[in-house]
Formats: sequence, C-alpha cells, structure tokens
Amino acid sequence: MLTVSNLSKAFGGRELFNGVTFELRPGRRIALVGSNGTGKTTLLEIVVGLGDPDTGQVVRPNTMTIGYLPQDLAEDPEGTVIEEAMAGRADIQELRTRIQDLETRMADTSAADYESVLEQYGDAHAKFEQLGGYGAEAEAHRVLAGLGFSNDAASKPLRDLSGGWRMRAALARLLVANPDILVLDEPTNHLDVDSVNWLEQHLASWSGAVLFVSHDRDFIDAVAERIVELAHGTTTEYVGGFVEFVVAREERIAAMEAAARNQARKVAEVERFVDRFRYKATKARQVQSRIKALEKLERIEVPTDKEVKAKFGFPEPRRSARVVAEFDKVTAGYDDTMILSDVSVVIERGMKVALVGPNGAGKTTFIKLLLGQLEPNSGQVTIGNNVDVAQFEQHQAEILVAERTAHGELLATMGDVGKRNLRTILGSFGFSGDAADRRIAELSGGERTRLALAKTMVHPVNLLVLDEPTNHLDLASCDLLEEALQAYPGTVIIVTHDRHLIRNVAEHLIEVRNGKAVWHDGVDERVLGVLPDPGTPAASSGGRTKQAKSSGRQSKGAAGTSGRGKSKPGTNPGGRDQRARKRQEADTRNTRHQDTKELRKLLRHAENAWQKAEDSVARLQQEMADPQVYADAARIAKLTTAHNAAKDEAADLAIRWEQAATALENAQR
Repeated sequence: MLTVSNLSKAFGGRELFNGVTFELRPGRRIALVGSNGTGKTTLLEIVVGLGDPDTGQVVRPNTMTIGYLPQDLAEDPEGTVIEEAMAGRADIQELRTRIQDLETRMADTSAADYESVLEQYGDAHAKFEQLGGYGAEAEAHRVLAGLGFSNDAASKPLRDLSGGWRMRAALARLLVANPDILVLDEPTNHLDVDSVNWLEQHLASWSGAVLFVSHDRDFIDAVAERIVELAHGTTTEYVGGFVEFVVAREERIAAMEAAARNQARKVAEVERFVDRFRYKATKARQVQSRIKALEKLERIEVPTDKEVKAKFGFPEPRRSARVVAEFDKVTAGYDDTMILSDVSVVIERGMKVALVGPNGAGKTTFIKLLLGQLEPNSGQVTIGNNVDVAQFEQHQAEILVAERTAHGELLATMGDVGKRNLRTILGSFGFSGDAADRRIAELSGGERTRLALAKTMVHPVNLLVLDEPTNHLDLASCDLLEEALQAYPGTVIIVTHDRHLIRNVAEHLIEVRNGKAVWHDGVDERVLGVLPDPGTPAASSGGRTKQAKSSGRQSKGAAGTSGRGKSKPGTNPGGRDQRARKRQEADTRNTRHQDTKELRKLLRHAENAWQKAEDSVARLQQEMADPQVYADAARIAKLTTAHNAAKDEAADLAIRWEQAATALENAQR
C-alpha cells in the first residue's frame, strides 16, 4: 500500500496544495481531477518519487513497483515497438538476449567450450520458461493490438513513429510490466475511440492500484471507483465513479452552504451583542468573552468556482454557401499506398460533424483533403463559396513562443486588433487580470491549450476544424468548450476521442475505417464502441447512410399500443402488456443470438487454433528441456527454429482471439 500524508507544495510563493492525504491499495482505482494549474501533474510526480513535497511524506514499501506515464516523453526512442513493450520485463529481455548469444555460439560446434555452452543454453531456456517468457511476449502483442498497433507495426523502429504512437508504445510497456501501482497522466490524449474503449476494459480489471488524471468523463466513469478532487489548495475524496462524484460534491457544497449560513447568523447575533454593550461596564466581561470567541472561531469557507475558467466565445462569421464541402468519389493516399477509396460525402452549412475511427485509418488524410493540403488521386473535393476556415491542431499548444506572455502571443496572432480589446478576449479564455501577463513557459499544459484555442477562435470564420481540442483541458473548460460549440453558428468538423463531447456536440458522424468514410446521421453508439469492423451499411446516394430512428410509437398490433378505447370486461390489459413485453424480450434475445452466430463461430475457431499453437509450443519446450537433446547440434538447431516459429504463431493467434472476443462481447452488449 502506498500512503500519501499531508503533502504541501508551493512554487514562487504560490501554494499549489496543502494537506493532501489519500491511500493507494491493491485494486483501488483513483481518478485525480481538478482545474488546470492546480498542481495535478506535480502531485503525480511527487507520488512516484520524481519530485519532493515541501511538507508531508509519501510512504512506498521497498518491494513495491510503480509504473508512470507522463504527458510528454523526454528520452529519444530506441529499438522497435515490440522491444519497447517488452522493456517492462527487463528480466525476460536479458534472458532472451543471452539465449540469442548462446545460439550464435552454438553454431560453432568445434568450439572448446561447446558442451558448457549447451548446458548454459538449456539452463537459460528453463529459466526463461519459468519466468513466463513466452506468455509475456504473447501478452505484449495482445496489449499492442488493443492500443491500435497492427502486427506489422509491432516490428517498426520507434524513431519512425509520431509522438502519439511512441506514447502508446510507452503505455504498452507499463501494462506489460504489470507494476503494483500504475500512475497515468492523461493516458487517453493520444488514443482513438477504439483504443480508449479497450484501455477502459483493461484497467477496470487491473489487480494493482491505479492513479490517473483524465479530462474524459466516460473514461473516468468506466475505470475509477474513487475520485480525488484537487481544488482550493487541498483534496477531497469521493467514493464512486464520475456520476457519483458530481452528486456527492453538490450535496457536500449544499451542506457547507447551510452550515455557513447558520454560522453567519450566529456570528451576526454575537456582533450585535458586542456593538450594543461594548461601552457598558456591567457587560464588559461578557463582551470581551464574545470578542475572543469570534477571534478563535474557524469560519466555514464554501468552495466556489472562482478559479479561472475558459469562457470560449466566437466573433460572428459571414454566411457561407449551403454546401460547405463535398467529396465526390475521392480516392487518396501517399506514394503507392491508398488510404481512402471512393469517398462521397456532403457537409452542409451549420452541420456539426465528428470524425471517428482508429488512428491511421485516414482521418488526418480526410482533413488534409478538406483543407487543400493534399490533392486526391482521383475524384474531386469542392469547397463552397465564402467558406472561411480556422484549424486547431494538437501540436499548436507546443509551438507557442515560451518567452512571450499570453497577451503578447495573442497580439502576434491578431496583428491589427482594431476596436477589439485583447484583454477582454483573453479573459474569456481564462486569462483575466495578471494571468494575461504570465509567460507561456510558466503555463500548464491545459492553459497552453486554452491559449492555442484562443488563437484559433478569435478570427470570424464559418468553418472550424478541430483536432483533439480537449487534450490537456480540465473538465470545467471541456464543458464550456462544449457549450460554445453547441452555440457556434458556423460549421464544425471535430476529431476527438472524447465520447462525451461527441454525444453533446456532433449531429453527424463520419466513420473512417478500412479505407472508407461512411456517413451516419446522428450519433450511433455502435460506432463509438470497440468493434474491430462494425461493417459498412448500405449507402444511399451521396455516400450517406441513414440510421433508423425510434419514433417512440409501437406497431398497431401490439397490446396496449393505441392508448385509445376501453378494455373489455374480464380482460387484463396489464397481463397483455406483460406478455407482450416478455415476447419482445424473447425476440430481442433470439435476434441477438442470430446476429452473433458468426462471431461466436469465429471465436471458437480462434480459440481452438490458439490452443493448438500453445500445445505445440509446450511440446517443443518439453523436448528442449531434455539435456540429451543438446548433444545433437543439428537437432537443437531444428528444435530452436521450430520453437521460434510456434511461439510467433501463438502470439498472432492470441491477438486474433482477443479481437474476436472483444467483438462478440460488444455485439452481445
């Protein structure tokens, strides 16, 4: 168990927090929430031992292992993706390297120490098996698949990957290492919707402790069983997920407000007594007693939302053409690789559209086509008249000039501000008063994101293209961005993994997957799920797919559907309703059973194939454990080759089984 006791930390005379106390026990999953700049990342660094508190202590048992995923990776990457994932099992990696070295030495059968090498090779193999080396590699492939890496990508050098994919590989390393305590700072920032869903399921069954910071309330609600809120310089712990946290916090604040009102009433009575009898000698002792009592009284302070929050606002844009953008049978890619094929969609004025799908499927390619940054190989992309575009990209917060102030950065962006007041604009984005004069180098990640959004939104445009705008934002700023986008009069195209934002802002989805871009009216929860391939519904003209919408009316033949007329004497309308409901439930179960028939068959086949591959690995390991085998160099070489091939096949089949199991689980759900 890790214990945090009465921690405090200040920077430059500004106290971040004081009296922070909580425990991390096995199986406890805590979400740390709070506004930008309150010190969440600083607190995580103190917990894992990368920083020191001003007062208080963190007690970590010597045998405890802690895995930490920061928001940014500092070190230069080396090796391949699978090597990074396996780096969490250094003991296994060292043995693997030793086994490979011994295999090389065994090739020289005339060496004087050949017998010794054979013996060392057998011992190393036995220890490798004892540590679960073969299972660890299969687990690494399974974790990488869950985080979006294909089989081919697992063998790629890390240096060839973007920062987001490197972060995924680092997360895979932590999950494979299976530490006692997992500490994650915004783990979903670089994930797509599919991977976020997978990570939720993986962490929900984590046997160790988890402490994480996230702005994704769906993720918090799925993983956390406790919430620790860092606000007003201290922490408050709530039991339950995000929904329970919101309710409990409101109840706590309401109780504190009632207690504060009661205290204020009593204080006012005492003050009136003091004012009335202050100069009356016969009451002097009583007056002094009450004055001392007031001085010693600990006033109840009710938490308020005085902390700076972004209040995103948009200048009024000009009116664009009805059709903002149209893709007509567009095919596009890079070099000889096709990314999107035969895409036809129409985006009209005022629409709010979310692009969803796994990373690498073509969402960025779609945006580049839309913005004219990439020419299609075939087909045509047409932008409507009077369309003014502003784009927010994930890296924009990283390229702010560190030495500038928030005011200076916005001024450099706007140039001639005319009659607009820059400080008023900055205040609406959470930089009021002296905060506008703070250097960018002193801002937290969330504050930099808010400033980058301000730079994007200050211009009067009618098409907003936003790529992961909620990364690093606190929950309150996410809410206000959501409200602003709902009220925004122009067209919005947003790429985000935040399902809550999608549900509350988007009116349509473009699902980019398997080289296709499929239009969905409304927000279909199945598209936000983890099905590897939910299929491409039959498209109507223009590439649109109409989703069936429930009208809330039952068919005329159903019992009790019309609501008109009276029941006949001796009949039981309630009983008919119950029978109809049971019949409907049975039909639903039968339909679900039929719909999942192929998935269950696929799962059985995958499981059988995986089991056969594991049996083959076990059989070969048993043969290699026989000391007599090592007397025959040709035989051991043949066994080694067969064993390597068998374990590779088992790892691939493990990934296939995991994908099939996940697909079936979500289809049944």
